[in-house]
Amino acid sequence: MIGATQGGRGAACSRWRAQDMAGDVTESLISVIDDDESLRSAVVGLLRSHGYRAEGYPNGEAFLIAAPGPDCIVTDIHMPGISGIDLKEELARRGDATPVIMITARSDVGLEGRARASGATCFLRKPFDAGDLVQCIESALGGEP
Repeated sequence: MIGATQGGRGAACSRWRAQDMAGDVTESLISVIDDDESLRSAVVGLLRSHGYRAEGYPNGEAFLIAAPGPDCIVTDIHMPGISGIDLKEELARRGDATPVIMITARSDVGLEGRARASGATCFLRKPFDAGDLVQCIESALGGEP
């Protein structure tokens, strides 16, 4: 489980790759935004082990400044500064339709509904299974889960 105090367990899932205009295979870029450095590092490592390019950011502001143009975003909902929901809404205002997967350790009533209403592609509660995250990403990218 990722986000648990015990070690995570991997999942055997196929990785999704896109072909660029020249026909070369390119790895999808996934941006991971979480203020918890250990969780962020674990998720980035997991995604890299599944063949994705992954970059981590400590908060939404750092991500927006970097503007890396990812294929998918994985973000915590509750962070200092801009929340994951606010980040998704800002991206929508900018006309950016990048799929966003939201994760949280909170169990607030209505939180999942608010996340989905903002346009989240997938919603996971911490701790979550690594395979569930990879499946959400593959689904968001249009690959076979």
